[in-house]
Amino acid sequence: MVDEMKGKGRPRRGDERRVPPPLDEAKLRDLALHYAARFSTTRLKLLRYLGRKLKERGWAGAQPADVDALADRLAELGYVNDAAFAAMKSRAMAARGLGQRRVTEALAAAGVAADDRGEAPDEQAALATALAFARRKRLGPFAKAASDDPASRQKAFAAMLRAGHAMAVTRAILAARSIEEAEMLLGSD
Repeated sequence: MVDEMKGKGRPRRGDERRVPPPLDEAKLRDLALHYAARFSTTRLKLLRYLGRKLKERGWAGAQPADVDALADRLAELGYVNDAAFAAMKSRAMAARGLGQRRVTEALAAAGVAADDRGEAPDEQAALATALAFARRKRLGPFAKAASDDPASRQKAFAAMLRAGHAMAVTRAILAARSIEEAEMLLGSD
């Protein structure tokens, strides 16, 4: 009775899902090119995407799909570049105030090899990134109201560590009693 009330017994528009046809070599290549053109990606992320599409739609080719060769070809043409992806992602994450450990984990999850990840930032750059994070999240000396509450200090400490900052840097920033004292850490070396 309920189905009849919705549309006089007929399925509503959009209720029927159209099943896309299985992929062949040309369609798989088109999907790979579209994905690489739309997103900055790594070789591993492209392989995961193509694997997911093959699982969803199936394969209609005579030979098994060679997604590795397709990903290699796109990398050879420069459409997929792990080192460029790593540099872009590192800059973006550092701008958000995330530490080197968090950046390294994200790049590893994206499938970027260790030699493509670039150099670790120096101590001053790591400190500047941590200060930017503390300022943005209003932690330690950047908090609206200074607090000696151990629970709030522990919460701030945990937030800095989750963001990927080193323990020594986190302790130094949270030990600062004023913004000026925290910013003086950048000058000391």
